Amino acid sequence: MTFLVSRRHLLRQAAVLGSGSLLAACSSPTPPSARTVTPQPAHKPNPMPQQSQTASSQSSLHLFASSGFCEDSSRVQNGLNRLQSAGFSIDNPQAAFRRFQRFAGSDAERIADLQDVATGRIATPKVLMGVRGGYGAARLLPHIDWVQLGERMRERQTLLFGFSDVTAIQMALLAKGMMPSFAGPMLYSEFAKPQPDTYTMESFIRTTTAPTLTVNVAAYSAQRAPQVDGILWGGNLSVVASLVGTPYMPDVQGGLLFLEDVSEQPYRIERMLQTLHLAGILRRQRAIILGDFRMGNIRDSYDSSYTLNSVAQNISRIAGIPVLQGFPFGHITNKTTFPLGAHAQLRENGAGYSITFSQYPTLNPADLSLNMLLPPPPETLVNITESTSNSDSEF
Repeated sequence: MTFLVSRRHLLRQAAVLGSGSLLAACSSPTPPSARTVTPQPAHKPNPMPQQSQTASSQSSLHLFASSGFCEDSSRVQNGLNRLQSAGFSIDNPQAAFRRFQRFAGSDAERIADLQDVATGRIATPKVLMGVRGGYGAARLLPHIDWVQLGERMRERQTLLFGFSDVTAIQMALLAKGMMPSFAGPMLYSEFAKPQPDTYTMESFIRTTTAPTLTVNVAAYSAQRAPQVDGILWGGNLSVVASLVGTPYMPDVQGGLLFLEDVSEQPYRIERMLQTLHLAGILRRQRAIILGDFRMGNIRDSYDSSYTLNSVAQNISRIAGIPVLQGFPFGHITNKTTFPLGAHAQLRENGAGYSITFSQYPTLNPADLSLNMLLPPPPETLVNITESTSNSDSEF
């Protein structure tokens, strides 16, 4: 399967679980002993139809809410209904309605969303889907048995979806569980929209139902792409940089490091990249792939000529590896679903570059009705209004 993307809708990346040594797994963690009582949500999810919870179900979808809470309960229900109409059997829907302080429930509740899968307390689902980003996933990392979670997911060929703050979950899963995941849509940020984005939904369907994915990116920077293979890994730059020096930073050798962020000035982007460089992480990679940073009108407050391009050129010089821009993923409306932690081939493609992903788990479209995720034809959308900016604020 090949995606051709214009500069505006640049397509995304892929990740490869390579031969690099990943950090050894730690012993089974213990959740915090003090459980915080979480207020009951004002809105209860509508009852989901009785579904088989056996591990053989190819449509089982378990929600995990590792980060921020969802403000709009009716929007949450809309997302649940949409996924259900596509044939998914949804488990743990109450996670999307929880709230404690700024989080989607207490630490103990949010830990249990994933730890219950790791321990086998609940059957391993075919899909693990993040509810939304925000902040809070880092608080959970020491209390989840990533080795066991990775083993169960590998046996089940489970697909885990997320981005933004969920990057912390994906990094820990790769570092300790040696299991790839997907940078892709989440319940609240995409599936719960009144009108989901057509490009995002089509990409989600195509990527998850095909054994390989090729993303072609039009010319976007002056640097030429090398011909290299490796694990494509990474995620949100702020989260990746925050894990430097922790056991949850994957030890990927000869990989392709994907990074994206939102609303950061160029100097802050460079500072985080410098952190990765000084930690020795960048020099172990073969290339850096930058997604959409939504720079827009963001300018350096001291020198407007100092841009993201300036940052990319400097980091490429000091790290001694190419820094390629324009991969179509980030805190944007038009998202390309692609694997993180899977095998990837980077190739020059005319004036641009292409990345081909393989060796990642997939869905069986015969067990689902994935076309139900697509929005109705334009003529039926006369009563729906949506911002025309290519941004996504509910990450």
